[in-house]
Amino acid sequence: MNEGFVKKILSLLDKRFALSESVRSNYAKGEDIFDPVLPFGVAFPNSTEEISEILKLCSEYEVPVVPFGAGTSLEGQVVGNEKGISVSLENLNDILEINKDDFDCRVQAAVTRIQLNNYLKDQGVFFPIDPGADATIGGMCSTSASGTMAVRYGTMRTNVLALTVVLPNGDIITTGSRSKKSSAGYNLTGLFIGSEGTLGIITEIQLKLSPVPESIISGICHFDSVERAVNSAKEIIQFGIPVARIELLNAEQMEISINFSKLEGLDIEPTLFFEFHGSERSNIESIDNSKDICEANNGFKFSWSKDFEERNRLWKARHDVYWSVKALKPNSRIYATDACVPITKLAECIEFAELEIRKLNLRAPIIGHVGDGNFHVTILYDPQNKDDFHMIRRFSDKLVAKSLELGGTITGEHGIGLNKKEYLLMEHGDSLPLMKLLKRSIDPKNIMNPGKIFDL
Repeated sequence: MNEGFVKKILSLLDKRFALSESVRSNYAKGEDIFDPVLPFGVAFPNSTEEISEILKLCSEYEVPVVPFGAGTSLEGQVVGNEKGISVSLENLNDILEINKDDFDCRVQAAVTRIQLNNYLKDQGVFFPIDPGADATIGGMCSTSASGTMAVRYGTMRTNVLALTVVLPNGDIITTGSRSKKSSAGYNLTGLFIGSEGTLGIITEIQLKLSPVPESIISGICHFDSVERAVNSAKEIIQFGIPVARIELLNAEQMEISINFSKLEGLDIEPTLFFEFHGSERSNIESIDNSKDICEANNGFKFSWSKDFEERNRLWKARHDVYWSVKALKPNSRIYATDACVPITKLAECIEFAELEIRKLNLRAPIIGHVGDGNFHVTILYDPQNKDDFHMIRRFSDKLVAKSLELGGTITGEHGIGLNKKEYLLMEHGDSLPLMKLLKRSIDPKNIMNPGKIFDL
């Protein structure tokens, strides 16, 4: 590392630039399958302006930069760069502005979704995007996260009004505004959402908020096959029933979750979890219509509840899926991958995935945001066994090919990172040159998260 760079960044940050191995190891990877790569140093800025000064130095000395939020990304987005620095945004964690009457707010990048919703809980509004992990809002923007309630409330792309971004040369820009729509110029907000830190560092976000519903009702139903469960979800969507979230757990995942989360009285069968938001009358009507659809597809033991604790018990079990699988084998790791297809093709794609899992003898339960055609495979593996990696890659190759064959995408919400770069070429080979042109225009020295999404 250039001594001039180190001297200047230490002058700027003092003890907030860490060089010790113990600190660097904490910012070397996320929740992914890759071995950690220790950055040369870790910066802990306190403001957008400090990040601007850091990036000016990095641009001057051509030092690679890896932005780091909560480290919950799954495809290698925050794996460190040994010749560069990681920039932790953890000190930028203030909620700056709440405009509840306009249903929007402004937060710094390291505010987490749970932190924000705890702050909002007595104000009649909430932030609905729920990827499961307590990710930072900035990180959720970077990967275009969505999650369990996307079927009703959309993804990060539809819930971000504006961003403050520090560009690779240190310039600070603001995209968008507080208005709910605009036709003023290019959609730069959309450009940075999903860019995975390769175009700049997001430091502030203007978010849409949603009104807290008058009534929330949860439901659950078992099925004798994944196909019938998915068909029920498809018909619920096609009939226009306003479901807030509709999640599938296959039989293997149900068995794991029943044991891990102590879900007494539930069967080890493919299962749908529902949640409805609205007035009490509309929710009861939605529940009745959903029950009719499920029972027409051989669904059984359909039950529902307005009880807050019962609702939370079910959704906590759903959110604990990652940990429930990981707990099956000490010292194991998890490879979690996702695919997304048109909802009419979802049953075919999940059945294909289950068949390939059996062929490869993998331990890989499946969950899905089946209301929007997105599902996840959570593969348990031994990091010391190279054969496991080969099997995972073989499975991943086949799932990607099948998803594309069915008109889907290689990732609904995890992003590309390091892991899915070759798949991006398969899906968007014709537009990848334009992506690279944009990257070169904004980041000509290729210092921002180099090697992620694609190689230059």
